Amino acid sequence: MTEGLFPRERAVVAPGAVHVPGWLTAARQRELVAACREFGRGPLTYRQTVLPGGGVMSVRSLCLGRQWVPYRYLDSVAVGLPDWLAALGREAVAEAYGADGGFAPDTALVNFYGDGARMGMHQDREERSGAPVVSLSLGDRCVFRLGNSAGRGRPWTDVELASGDLFVFGGESRWVYHGVPRVFAGTADPSLGLTGRLNITLRETGRS
Repeated sequence: MTEGLFPRERAVVAPGAVHVPGWLTAARQRELVAACREFGRGPLTYRQTVLPGGGVMSVRSLCLGRQWVPYRYLDSVAVGLPDWLAALGREAVAEAYGADGGFAPDTALVNFYGDGARMGMHQDREERSGAPVVSLSLGDRCVFRLGNSAGRGRPWTDVELASGDLFVFGGESRWVYHGVPRVFAGTADPSLGLTGRLNITLRETGRS
């Protein structure tokens, strides 16, 4: 993983999995950070999710649009998914694939990675739709691990995601295991006004 010496280039990491470095401008990143702060002022707050087995996730999360709880979607909507954020998701899919494919996200999960937080290998499999997942990174750099659909083990590919990066995975990569094993604390641009990492993922649940 290098930084600064060479420009980071767009890459197809696996079939259907596209990494676009620096897709969000600095101004757009600051707008998204401000929006994420506003989302957490209520009625939603960032909370650590308690898993059915009793484990507690190290990230703090909130959900816009259709609400997700482990491991299902509820019919309730506490705060609607903003139209501008859904539109950004469509722009992201078009950037990755050349067309948005009618992408119509109805949920967004916002995860905050504070000191020591990470995300274990998992599948996004509660959705009935096979539409791609859009991931936007803000703040600290991280290692994003893209695995396979058979299980949590190898083979996998590690990708460094920095603030402003776009990662879209769909098609053959839609159901692969993935996670964030490491966040590089203190690597965010100070002008962003963010300590830690924010990740926004947009999805279609496929529910009416």
